[in-house]
Amino acid sequence: MNLMRRSVLAIADNGRVERVFRGSRLARGLVNRFVAGETLDQALGAAARLHTSGMTTTLDLLGENVATVDASRAAVASYVAILQRMREAGLEPNISVKLTMLGLDLGDTLARDNVGPILEAANAVDGFVRIDMEGSDYTARTMDIFTSVHNRFPNNVGIVVQSYLRRAEDDVRHAIAQGARVRLVKGAYAEPETVAYPTRGEIDESFVALLELLLDGGHYPAIATHDPALIRATQGYALRMGIPPDRYEFQMLYGVRREEQSRLATEGYRMRVYVPFGTEWYPYFTRRIAERPANALFVLRQLFDR
Repeated sequence: MNLMRRSVLAIADNGRVERVFRGSRLARGLVNRFVAGETLDQALGAAARLHTSGMTTTLDLLGENVATVDASRAAVASYVAILQRMREAGLEPNISVKLTMLGLDLGDTLARDNVGPILEAANAVDGFVRIDMEGSDYTARTMDIFTSVHNRFPNNVGIVVQSYLRRAEDDVRHAIAQGARVRLVKGAYAEPETVAYPTRGEIDESFVALLELLLDGGHYPAIATHDPALIRATQGYALRMGIPPDRYEFQMLYGVRREEQSRLATEGYRMRVYVPFGTEWYPYFTRRIAERPANALFVLRQLFDR
């Protein structure tokens, strides 16, 4: 992770900075680029617009690290409602969930138990749930819970693997052996070099090796990247190995490289857009800003001016 990214994440973690940022009208305009809104209706509207452009979507209710059992139960109800509303709206019911929103900090058993009703709802509406991967402190526990629930709902749940983690190849091979659907990402958390590759070159090298493993033996993998070189690497490998475009999909985040999303969909590739929404947008937004130096400089100027 470069110095700029670490600096932005460190600054953003300050409560005073968050309060200033939430009150900035200029900054809020930038937030709206990456976050579809604070309500489910707004997110469904964004998903419907993408659907008319030939793209599928995953809705991502923002939030993490609940502190009470009641809050975790409320998250379960919200996730179930999202799946049902997507089906009612004529959209593919597809959501992303975070285990820390389901009580992982309060215990693995609670989080595992809370995933169950969500997957039952997904099964009822022929939907799909992607369990997000969070910071490395949660990786092993998340994989264990995923393995358990995948055995019960193999068609309704998938996992995320972060290529910057040194353990990523083992996790991908395990998922392939399970017949599980993997979303491959680079990773967006500040991690120590003991668990994550420190340089972009190493992270990209890992990403390419893993996408090839997934294209060779994975079950409908999702290649989640905005990097043109990695998109080309995916296309080139699939072409050389005779892997048709309906065997995998590309995924990108809402508001990021919108023209490229449209181009891939127009060219016949399956393109899914992650659509985040909710009132707890600040942590998500700061990670998006930290990934793009131009955006980071803009935000820092706004904070300095204030």
